[in-house]
Amino acid sequence: MTTIENRLPADYRAASLRADALAGLTGTPKSLPPKWFYDAQGSELFEKITELPEYYPTRAERSILRAVAPEIAALTGATALVELGSGSSEKTRLLLSALRDAGTLRRYVPVDVSESALTAAGDALAAEYPDLAVHAVVADFEQYLGVSSGDADVTVNGNGGQGPRLVAFLGSTIGNMVPAERAVFLRRARARLRPGDAFLLGTDLVKDPAVLVAAYDDGAGVTAAFNKNVLSVLNAELGADFDLDAFEHVAVWDPEREWIEMRLRAASAQTVRVSDLGLTISFAPGEEMRTEVSAKFREAGVRAELAAAGLAMRSWWTDEEGRFGLSVSFPA
Repeated sequence: MTTIENRLPADYRAASLRADALAGLTGTPKSLPPKWFYDAQGSELFEKITELPEYYPTRAERSILRAVAPEIAALTGATALVELGSGSSEKTRLLLSALRDAGTLRRYVPVDVSESALTAAGDALAAEYPDLAVHAVVADFEQYLGVSSGDADVTVNGNGGQGPRLVAFLGSTIGNMVPAERAVFLRRARARLRPGDAFLLGTDLVKDPAVLVAAYDDGAGVTAAFNKNVLSVLNAELGADFDLDAFEHVAVWDPEREWIEMRLRAASAQTVRVSDLGLTISFAPGEEMRTEVSAKFREAGVRAELAAAGLAMRSWWTDEEGRFGLSVSFPA
């Protein structure tokens, strides 16, 4: 059985996009949050990215889950799996099957801003796991984790308040947050956990910069199209007149911050009108606008950030090549 709970106000997407675009386009330097890559076209492009030979994170994380999902099920004994930013829930099937085989699984709670993605995933999972109760929540997982505990118990607990929950945050999405944002997010996540609950975190690891840059600047140009799609979103939803061909995709490794930055570089002087905001902005030749930060991690750093939020790492796994890390933590 699948139920859908919508926690977003009716104008959430439009209001959030307007606020983010106004702040980012008038800031110095200019920037836009990576969540605005993901309209229907952007989601399709990202699925293509995950299949590219240069883009290892999805395959690496899946290989870890394939190897250790039964161990995670035994370690957590979870009766409910809560997944933040679930998207298609494809990798989660490995966890659901392991929990089902362990005899504990009763409920799955995917949380995502896309109702259409949640509905499609929920219907598919209900067919594959006929005894599984799927309660999908349409929400911004960062804001959703900050709701009052009474409201949270309705959905995040997701199992009638009985049995431990496994809260999963996969795909190294946490890398899209700068350190201060990560600290706030992890504290909020910890605040929602009860004794016995577990937190499963996927983190992409520091490695050869050439490998990292290639993962965000593939030879086929799919990531470039994905990056420019944020301009298409502004054109379609805010009446902007960005010329996508006038911007170049840039991916650079910052060795001090240990993150990849994706940027869009103006190939020439640009004047762009965003009619819905009553805004006209200028780009100098070569000016760059940041569209994504993708932090890379080390085990010691992940352990320290979790500990600072009140979470004690119990287990740590990597793929065979040491490219990606997966950890399970419990409230300290």
